[in-house]
Amino acid sequence: MQKHTFTIGLFALIALIVALSQLNILDQYYTSVIMFMGVNVMLASSLNLVNGYMGEFSCGHGGFMCVGAYVSSLCTVLMFSKNQILGAPLLPPQLAFIGFPIALMVGAGAAAVAGLVVAIPSFKTRGDYLAIITLAANYIIISAINNMEIVGGPRGFMGMSATDRAMSGVIDLPWMLIFVLLGSVFTVWLLRRFVTSTLGKGVPAICQDEIAAEIMSVDTNRMKLIAFMLSSGLAGLAGGLYAHVLGYVNPQSFDIMRSTEVMVMVYLGGMGSLSGAAIAAVSYTVLMEALRFLDVWKWVVIPLLLILLMQFRPEGIMGNKELSDLFPKLRKYYSFK
Repeated sequence: MQKHTFTIGLFALIALIVALSQLNILDQYYTSVIMFMGVNVMLASSLNLVNGYMGEFSCGHGGFMCVGAYVSSLCTVLMFSKNQILGAPLLPPQLAFIGFPIALMVGAGAAAVAGLVVAIPSFKTRGDYLAIITLAANYIIISAINNMEIVGGPRGFMGMSATDRAMSGVIDLPWMLIFVLLGSVFTVWLLRRFVTSTLGKGVPAICQDEIAAEIMSVDTNRMKLIAFMLSSGLAGLAGGLYAHVLGYVNPQSFDIMRSTEVMVMVYLGGMGSLSGAAIAAVSYTVLMEALRFLDVWKWVVIPLLLILLMQFRPEGIMGNKELSDLFPKLRKYYSFK
């Protein structure tokens, strides 16, 4: 009963945010900030699975986000927008409610496959070596898209707004906001279910001691594959939503700076803490907007704040704890046992 109460309250909060946006109480700026918060929650939570729970050091998350963004964008443009490839759209706009989630899943699947390619070399590498592999993968993906004229190359790719207009034409609601909020809730829920499952407990076992985990019958190679694919797939899902929120994507939006921002959110929130990742993602997004008036100087202030945080609280905001560890009464609301 308590779990159902928590679920009802969560979806009531989503409905309230959507209603405030629909009534223009939350204007376009604040709605956009909330959507960027949701995308960042998805990115930070998904990277935390590899860098936090598994103890690896991946620094190419922006590349997986890029794969999901471009693949899902290409799908929706072909389905619902006039384009230079096929001319007329493949499907009528009334089917956007079905086509858009499918496109997001296709993009997430493509990103998961990219994660698989990175996961295989990770079997025999850790630490700095894995960081170099993931960094190289990020550059390879960006360079490849820069040379693909079918998706605009370095000029970028657009046309995704037609999907939002198609859905709004049937039912006038802020659909991108709805999908981003549901996507962020789904990401945290899925990762929480995974890391608390019997299978998922092999991930922190690898972090503690990979050899001991193998002795205790954990298939470490299989767990690395699952963790990398799940992490990169959710990053691709975030990328797809990000592309459709903006209605335009450019390869440079997913370069090493994007990957660094996601890592900052992970380490700011705390390694191995989904609560910390979510809190840090929201805080970082708010901080970026609050310091926007500083223009380029914000890139001096934000690193300075991070240096101070690492000096006085190197484990991050939450460390490796969840909100339920600090407030035990919360456990009964989302325990899956």
